[in-house]
Amino acid sequence: MGSNSIKLLSGNSHPDLAEKIAKILGLSLSKIGVYQYSNKETSVTIGESIRDEDVYIIQTGSGQQEINDFLMELLILIHACKTASARRITAVIPNFPYARQDKKDKSRAPITAKLIANLLETAGCDHVITMDLHASQIQGFFHIPVDNLYAEPSVLNYIRTKTDIQNAILVSPDAGGAKRVASIADKLDLNFALIHKERQKANEVSRMVLVGDVRGKSCLLVDDMADTCGTLVKACDTLFENGAKEVIAVVTHGIFSGSAKEKLRNSRISRMVCTNSLPVDLELRICDQIDISPTLAEAIRRLHNGESVSYLFTHAPA
Repeated sequence: MGSNSIKLLSGNSHPDLAEKIAKILGLSLSKIGVYQYSNKETSVTIGESIRDEDVYIIQTGSGQQEINDFLMELLILIHACKTASARRITAVIPNFPYARQDKKDKSRAPITAKLIANLLETAGCDHVITMDLHASQIQGFFHIPVDNLYAEPSVLNYIRTKTDIQNAILVSPDAGGAKRVASIADKLDLNFALIHKERQKANEVSRMVLVGDVRGKSCLLVDDMADTCGTLVKACDTLFENGAKEVIAVVTHGIFSGSAKEKLRNSRISRMVCTNSLPVDLELRICDQIDISPTLAEAIRRLHNGESVSYLFTHAPA
C-alpha cells in the first residue's frame, strides 16, 4: 500500500520554492511534464505512478501576466492526478489567485474567489493549503478543508533579528490591515499607527491621513501584499511628512506588477521585505526575503501524518 508516501508535484509557477520544500521533507519532486502547445493549450504528463498516493501540488498564483496559465496548469494537474487514482490531492497555493475579488462590493461585480474555489473542487482537489489569504472568509467558499497558514511567526522572527526594534513603530497602510498589524504590534510590545486612505477610484489613492505619532521612529509598514506598490509608496511619503526617521515595508506576497519596481526604486522606502510565496526578482537593491518553505513543508508533513497544523499559526519552524 502506498499510504505512507508523499508525492510532491510542482507546476511552473515557482519551481524554486518547490525544490526548497522537497529538500526540507527529504523528498525528490515527482517527474512531470507541463508544457504548452504552440496554440497555447496546456498539456500535462505525470511520469510515475501516483495510484493510492498522497499528492501535494505546489503552485502559487504568480503576480505576472501568466497567472491564468498557472491557474489552468494547476487545475489540469489536479485533474490528471484524480484520473490517475491518487488517494488524496492537496493544492499548496501560497498566494491564492483572485483573492482580492472576494465580495460583491458594487453591482454586477463577480465574486471571482468563489469561482476559483469551485474550479479547484471540480478539478478534484481534496484539500487546500494557502498563506495569508487576503480575506479569511474565502475559506468559506470551499466545501473542502482549507488551511490558511500565517507568515506572521516568520515575520516576527525577521523583525526581532533584523531591525532596530527599540525605536520602531508598526504602521498599517490602510484600515483593512489594521487587525493584522495590531496583532504583530501586540506580540512585539510596540505601538502602532494607521493610515486612512480616501480613494477616488479602484487602485488609485487620493489622500492619506495618518492616525498616530511616528516622529523620529523607524516605521515598519506591514501589509499582506504589494502589487503596484502605489499604496506603500504614498504611505511612505505620508510617514516622512509626519517626521518618520526611516520606513521599512514588510509584506507577505510581493507581486510587484506593472511599474512597481520603478516606483520602489524612486521611493524613500529603505528596505522592502517580502516572503518567497511568489518568485521575487531580487534585482531590486532594497529587497530582502523571508523564506516560508519551512512553514509550508511542516504543514505538508503534519497534514500527511494527521497532526495538528495550528501549531504553525504561532511558531515558525527552524
